[in-house]
Amino acid sequence: MLGYFKRLAASGAAYQASSLVAGFLALFTLPLYTRHLTRAELGYAETLLTAIILSSILLRLGIGEAFVRFWFDDEDEERRRRLARTTTGVVLVISTVAGLVALVFAAAISRALLATRDATLIAFGLLGMWAFTNLEIAYALLRVEERRRTYLIASVTNVVLTVVLTVLLVVVLDEGARGYVLGNYAASTVVLFGLWGLALRDRIGLPAPGTLRRAALAPLVRFGGPTVPADAAVFALNVVDRAYLLRAQSPAAAGLYSVSVKLATLVIVAVRGFQYAWPPLVYSVTDDADARRLYRSVTTYYVLITGLVVAGLVLLGRWLVRLLAAPAFFGAYKALPWVGLGWALYGLFLVFVTIAGRAKVTLRTLPAALAGLVVNVIALVVLVDPLGISGAGIALCVAYVTMLAIVHLLTRRVFAVPFDWPRLGRIVATVGGVAVVGEVLLPTAGWAGFLSRCAALAAIPLLLAPDLVRVIRVIDPRRAGIARAEAHMRQE
Repeated sequence: MLGYFKRLAASGAAYQASSLVAGFLALFTLPLYTRHLTRAELGYAETLLTAIILSSILLRLGIGEAFVRFWFDDEDEERRRRLARTTTGVVLVISTVAGLVALVFAAAISRALLATRDATLIAFGLLGMWAFTNLEIAYALLRVEERRRTYLIASVTNVVLTVVLTVLLVVVLDEGARGYVLGNYAASTVVLFGLWGLALRDRIGLPAPGTLRRAALAPLVRFGGPTVPADAAVFALNVVDRAYLLRAQSPAAAGLYSVSVKLATLVIVAVRGFQYAWPPLVYSVTDDADARRLYRSVTTYYVLITGLVVAGLVLLGRWLVRLLAAPAFFGAYKALPWVGLGWALYGLFLVFVTIAGRAKVTLRTLPAALAGLVVNVIALVVLVDPLGISGAGIALCVAYVTMLAIVHLLTRRVFAVPFDWPRLGRIVATVGGVAVVGEVLLPTAGWAGFLSRCAALAAIPLLLAPDLVRVIRVIDPRRAGIARAEAHMRQE
């Protein structure tokens, strides 16, 4: 069990590194962006960026997810190479054709998505769609082979180049939303070509003649196809809130909400690293009993770690916004804890997605995702008008809780996992209780408020110390054996 945790930690660290660098650079760039972009411009840009990711999910047809799962079903190197070429070739063709067709209708897409006419902004977004879609497949190739160093270099280069280009276009050249979008994805395009040419030459390109046939694609589509509407519905939660705010309230409200998403970086970093490291690890575990124990322990630790981060956003969110955003964006603190909690719940949903993937019943995630999307829309309509951007964040959390309940009911029999419910309940009650009581009772400004809230946050691990010790013993059997021996000696 300890070996699995080491692999998860090593892979997660490599996959999180770029997000950590991005978070560090945000200390300097977010104040610049919020002073050179209006709230409306930021709302347009962030709405388009989320739409790019959503369209990428549709274009990949779930083939990327199927690729990660099937890679571990066959250890033959030549068949793995053909699988990789089939995956990259199909996605490359689909994304290229879709991008060129959408370019013809750029003005209409702009009016439908952003309620404004800016074909150039949409054109830059389409470049982003193409680059992001193919880069995700390239990153998947690196992840299944655990080429952490190459992934680290590529992803960090992408972040640094993105920041340089975006600052140049937005701050120096004053290109507004167009510069913000182009800076994000011009860098991704450069990194993609670099990976294709230097690291993945034998894994990418159109499949060899005869391999692009129904027999090669059918298993990928059968496995991945059902994940497309589910993934799209899940990610649509991140599009619907900003799109609804943009239209129901104002582009400025969407921009304010977007800042709260950016400031939830600590949660997003943890979830992104987990999202990329977890599926290859758990699919590589061939013994079902080991996999069940891994699910149990990882879920407990995940809830603890992300819970602490979310509690930090609840207690210290006001100071974080004051530090990193322009004064006009201070109101973003109201949605910040809810957005952070929403991202943490999304990571839990990924646990159940891999349970369905391990059992190859991916269709079972679809009802949960669709129910979550419907609940999210209803909650937005009910909560945004009285609560503003906080209502959008609460709606996101309600949707994810709904999804978790449904997907657990649908997957618990195909691959039963003995989750440690009593310990999970204590962690949630302790973290949530301290965060809520601190937010209600402690000062909201000044050194007294800051220090007292830091003390409340520091108290959470102390209150959970007994549970932490027990979980560590489960992860490392050697420590459990030492503990049992010591107990036996004391009895004697």
